[in-house]
Amino acid sequence: MADNNPTPDQTPTRAPERGEVRQYTVGADDDDIRLDRWFKRHLPQVGFATVARWARTGQIRVDGARAKPDDRLKTGQTLRIPPGNPAKTKAPPRRRELTADERAQAHAMVIKETKTAIALNKPPGLATQGGSKTYSHVDGLLDAFVEGDEPRPRLVHRLDKDTSGVLLIARTPGSAAAFSKRFSGRSAKKVYWALVVGVPEQHVGEIDAPLAKQPGTGGEKMHVDMEGGQPAKTRYRVVERAGNKAAWLELEPLTGRTHQLRVHLAAIGHPILGDGKYGGQDAFLTGSVSRKMHLHARRLIISQPGGGQLDVTADLPEHFASTMEHMGFDLSLSDAEPLRDDPGPKSKAEKKQDAKQHAKQYRKARRGERRSRTVSKPAAKKKARAKGKPKGKPGGKR
Repeated sequence: MADNNPTPDQTPTRAPERGEVRQYTVGADDDDIRLDRWFKRHLPQVGFATVARWARTGQIRVDGARAKPDDRLKTGQTLRIPPGNPAKTKAPPRRRELTADERAQAHAMVIKETKTAIALNKPPGLATQGGSKTYSHVDGLLDAFVEGDEPRPRLVHRLDKDTSGVLLIARTPGSAAAFSKRFSGRSAKKVYWALVVGVPEQHVGEIDAPLAKQPGTGGEKMHVDMEGGQPAKTRYRVVERAGNKAAWLELEPLTGRTHQLRVHLAAIGHPILGDGKYGGQDAFLTGSVSRKMHLHARRLIISQPGGGQLDVTADLPEHFASTMEHMGFDLSLSDAEPLRDDPGPKSKAEKKQDAKQHAKQYRKARRGERRSRTVSKPAAKKKARAKGKPKGKPGGKR
């Protein structure tokens, strides 16, 4: 298993006494976090009103300077907090004891591990999170990746229960916040494989159809709503076709609406194979083709907090691979390359990093200009003398 980020050293080893000033060092996992969010994460018993009052009266200091609740902290800074609202000593959270089979199930899903993330290949039929009458889910297996006092890994996005493929898990609260920003900012690139009934007329296209919850379904089903729906866009490419019966598609969602890919493909008359919820009986083929849904999150490309890019690919589940072979599709025809030409919108943190780099380059260029001016001054004087300009002060002796 890859090494985790070090446990942040903000948390005191004991609860401070009343009247005692507290000092904390901002850890790497809290880099760029707002001051008020730091309190919510590490000292939740101190309410926002108290944080605002302490900041207003200068009682909170960051590296000796006054700070505001919306100031962003940097790794290594020293945070001074006044007495009051002492941290309550409490037992560590109780973790559910997993069986040997559950631990094996969790580790069998792992594709790749880094210091900030765990990439899983979620099988079809396993829910991402628990819910009504849902007791077996990925979230319930994450304690398998906890050792000692490490923070519990957490989900940063979801896949439908019957969708298989890449599911990203963040190791720490800080990396979870960073990855969530990348998903919400659409800088993360996700490519899905799907088998659909029939063959789209356009082999490369974009589906632009707003989506909303379908009335009368309790929010369990979505539908296209051109007037009141939220914007939803999906790009697709037909990789290969099996006559007119079915087609293999690459899909890239440009937005992240619930059931977006399933609703969009059903809306253009080509439901995903096995998706009876949105395609009805038309979503099933006769013969030996599996009735399970054929939608797979094949590849995820996302930048990691602290630098570097995570690029992972998930193998197909057994029923999907069997149908591909049955229909004669050639796996080598797709490397699940993102369909969008643009790099995608950048997150706020990425824009901030670009601005810092631009400022650094600008300062470097300005230093070069100043040096060139200094070097050129003697040359300018010689040039002026050569033109016959008099020496000395105006009105002086010649």
